Amino acid sequence: MKISKFLHSCLVFEDKGYKLLFDPGKFTFAEGRVKPDDFTDVHAIIITHIHPDHLDTENLKKIVELSNAPVYTNDEVGEALAKEGLSYQSLKEGTFELGPFKLQAFPVQHEPLLDNPIPQMTGFIINDKVLHPVDSMETRLTEFPDIEVLIMVTMAPFANELRIAGFADRVRPKQILPVHDGYAKEFFLKQRYDNYQRHFAKTDIKFHQIIEIGDGISI
Repeated sequence: MKISKFLHSCLVFEDKGYKLLFDPGKFTFAEGRVKPDDFTDVHAIIITHIHPDHLDTENLKKIVELSNAPVYTNDEVGEALAKEGLSYQSLKEGTFELGPFKLQAFPVQHEPLLDNPIPQMTGFIINDKVLHPVDSMETRLTEFPDIEVLIMVTMAPFANELRIAGFADRVRPKQILPVHDGYAKEFFLKQRYDNYQRHFAKTDIKFHQIIEIGDGISI
């Protein structure tokens, strides 16, 4: 299984030729370096919650038109998609299979934001190996044993480095793939990545510095 990052929280999971696209949001397309055409060959799309850095309705329409991929999401996002004429399939809680992927979906609590309502949000365990908590750092998410990869928020208005690193320390994955950093300049991103890498090296957790568009890891 390969996981590739396309800015911020936009990820493509690929296994046996099947591609699963997560959260193509506004930050992904903001500077024109990533375009809907980059996702013409995806087989399915998952939207975890309604925040615009995870959901860009206009570009999602283009991706669906180009790929004919179905969209899977929760009720809150689904209602927003339906208003824009986009169809979707419900994927809120339980174990599902999409192509070669086994997805364990469950509701997770978004971290608090200033003067903003908490959205409905869906987290995932993928192929029993990858924990994708999205924008959540709930204590119960630290209770999944033997996680190979944690998809980890690296910077956000709702958290600082101490909270983020503390959460990952408790999860204790073997590897970390950083996300939620699409608004950072590259020099600052590299500085933060170096800091996280030094921290996690103390406990033999491999932190991957994924900076270039389309880079990723294979597990």
